[in-house]
Amino acid sequence: MTDDANAPWLIVGLGNPGPDYAGNRHNVGFMVADLLAERIGGKFKRAQKAQAQVVEGRMGPPGPAGRRVVLAKPLSYMNLSGGPVTALRDFYKVPTAHVVAIHDELDIDYGVLRLKIGGGDNGHNGLKSMTKAMGADYHRLRFGIGRPPGRMQVADFVLKDFSSTERKELDYFVDRAADAVECLVTEGLERAQSAYNS
Repeated sequence: MTDDANAPWLIVGLGNPGPDYAGNRHNVGFMVADLLAERIGGKFKRAQKAQAQVVEGRMGPPGPAGRRVVLAKPLSYMNLSGGPVTALRDFYKVPTAHVVAIHDELDIDYGVLRLKIGGGDNGHNGLKSMTKAMGADYHRLRFGIGRPPGRMQVADFVLKDFSSTERKELDYFVDRAADAVECLVTEGLERAQSAYNS
């Protein structure tokens, strides 16, 4: 394993592949990953070593001072995310503490962000799969989507698109989530938490 300070970061947007899922609440991790790819000037391509799409680049100051990052979107469906993420972690020689999962979170109000390292999966199938595959000591950016209204089942709620009211603010919240990831990678967890954990 490379020296941790210089090791690359693996930033994983969690979601389900394919156009049918693209606008779902469960796919907000993909939305943030897409914006980060745009910011570093890359396009997602199919990975050779894993069932995922990846973009390689740098975050932070231009040139060698920037942090090496690999952005990834698993193509395995949410509940099997651990396999592709672990394959990419091993291929790129990324320490588990440099892995960041971006995911939807039911227990936080819509648009609220929370950064942390380690912890439980809170019933999230993508996290459950990742933790089973590589342990829990990776970073998470939890993107609040709130609880389902009335008696709607959780599975139905997360696999529905954001409402028209939510979509009015979605771009702003996705942009803020991308800022939070950049801050985490370039300035560290504490700095990112104090700036973005609302």
